[in-house]
Amino acid sequence: MENPELDTVKENHIFDIITRKINQLPEAERDLLEHGSTYIGINAALCGLIANSLFRRVLNVTQARISAGLPMAVIPFLTANASYKAFVSLPLNTGDLNCETCTVIRGGLVGLVFGGLHPVFLAIPVNGGLAARYTSALLPEKGNILTYWIRISKPVFRKMLFPILLQTGFAAHLGSRQYKLLIKALQLPEPGLEIQ
Repeated sequence: MENPELDTVKENHIFDIITRKINQLPEAERDLLEHGSTYIGINAALCGLIANSLFRRVLNVTQARISAGLPMAVIPFLTANASYKAFVSLPLNTGDLNCETCTVIRGGLVGLVFGGLHPVFLAIPVNGGLAARYTSALLPEKGNILTYWIRISKPVFRKMLFPILLQTGFAAHLGSRQYKLLIKALQLPEPGLEIQ
């Protein structure tokens, strides 16, 4: 019979050990472990701004630069940052993720979905709404909506292919780097213990 209180105590003990070991690392390495998700978020914000700019050009939207650009930077930043923390950083720091390949795959998927694709898909309704509001582009009638947006989005996705792949590769590399730093930290001796 499992005891949930005992499991919680074990998890807290593992987390304390890992945190203590991480604190022994040099500051640059510790920062990479603690703030890696922020780098993923910043790249996602850049992808959002690039996608926003491309859709604005395609739809001839010239108004509302700041009101469209702000959510296209903030929302991707927050979602990519939170997703990377939830799927990579937190499981690494709690001992739930102990396989380098798994870490790389998780990091790459978070980079692809939340750091690359999500900002591009988010730019479609933001700029579509602005194009409808300011009548800057001829929008489709009710029956042709899906084919219209597929046709409009194809050139944008082609241009966004490199930033999306870059974000995916960066997130996968960051996951690998964080895993190696965590292993390095775990191999350090306990603070205050002398090696004989």
